[in-house]
Amino acid sequence: MKPALGKPPLRRRLAATALAVCSAMIATGPAPASAAARTTYPVGDLATSVSNFLFSPDAAPGANDWSCRPSAGHPRPVVIVHGTTSNLGSAGAMIAPTLANAGYCVYGFNYGGTSLTLGHVYGLGEVAESARTMSAFVDRVLAATGAAEVDVVGASQGGMMPNYYIKRLGGAAKVRTMIGLAPTNHGTTMRGLVDIGRSLHVLGLVNDLYRFAGAPTYPEQEEGSDFQKALFADGDTVPGVRYLTIATSHDTTVTPLTNSFLHGGDSSNILLQDLCPDDPVSHSGITLDGPVMQLILNAVGPDEPGFTPSCTGYGPNI
Repeated sequence: MKPALGKPPLRRRLAATALAVCSAMIATGPAPASAAARTTYPVGDLATSVSNFLFSPDAAPGANDWSCRPSAGHPRPVVIVHGTTSNLGSAGAMIAPTLANAGYCVYGFNYGGTSLTLGHVYGLGEVAESARTMSAFVDRVLAATGAAEVDVVGASQGGMMPNYYIKRLGGAAKVRTMIGLAPTNHGTTMRGLVDIGRSLHVLGLVNDLYRFAGAPTYPEQEEGSDFQKALFADGDTVPGVRYLTIATSHDTTVTPLTNSFLHGGDSSNILLQDLCPDDPVSHSGITLDGPVMQLILNAVGPDEPGFTPSCTGYGPNI
């Protein structure tokens, strides 16, 4: 006679239960974070930017999550590049969380530190050296995310310096879209001060003082400098990279403002007030402007031709 069927011994039942729990943990265990699955980050404003400059110079909400993995809908990480005398925390206060909340893996770094930096004021060093810092950072981003290319969003010097990386350090193979916000491409006259200095034969002395003080980037960003001439001697753009430059008519730092624009290749130039005439944003506030954020999202995303932003959420006139 066969023995009657009944419940298995308690020890066997406990073992089976433990095995099932372990299998479930393996199946649903932690996976690499995707940008689309992350927490919603608070989008900063001018007060946030100032606070970050002072108290969070190396971090911005939504930036530098090294576990982030690009999704099929957002395949390229976005690298934020701050401007002269700025830092990641300040420049990324609005840009980083806006992009992260939209599903992008977002990264940023500080560059150009000198004796004047004091842990907060970056972007002062020689542009070529800053570009080498960018090169190493982009390589780290690509290695961490497994992406083949990045998109770049840079303001002021941060919109110009990446051109050195793209043109001189092999960055063209690693950058798909270069977005410059009021960039110092082709230099600035600083409202005519550079021209006056040249005419009075004192510009060389002033530039020597900049270098001695630990801010050699200023002479390099002057209109007509040897650095500018060498950087763009072979043209503004390189094949394979898309360029978008956004300028504001209220810019008093890059003068004339048309110096920001790049020409040739796959390049587009936008004067913000052609789209939003009442937008008062100036040079330093351009990273905090609503229409600019919309233009950035379109450029790294659907890239719709003739895209027109909603004229709301203007940045400050600073």
